[in-house]
Amino acid sequence: MKSEKEIVEEMQAVVEQMRLDDIEDNPDSEIETFGCDCCGKEKPLAGSIEYEGYRLCNDCVLLAETGFALNKFSKIEDLINAMEDKRLEGLCDILKQEEAKDKN
Repeated sequence: MKSEKEIVEEMQAVVEQMRLDDIEDNPDSEIETFGCDCCGKEKPLAGSIEYEGYRLCNDCVLLAETGFALNKFSKIEDLINAMEDKRLEGLCDILKQEEAKDKN
């Protein structure tokens, strides 16, 4: 049986490879961004995945896949709910950036 550390390292490699594959298939995916439904931040499309109607950035995909592999949760809503505070922080950051743009 794999250790937790081995599972995390394996997931990191898999998720990073997905990001690199997306960039290879569509170089613009590294530049094009979207609002992650999990962390709430504006993130590159590269390496993002849609789970049950939620689009997650590459960083959150890593959290999701690691959580699934370690049996920390069984459905994506569990991660979405756990990340609610982070998502609110992300939305506040976006609003601050918009305000700063408006002032210039």
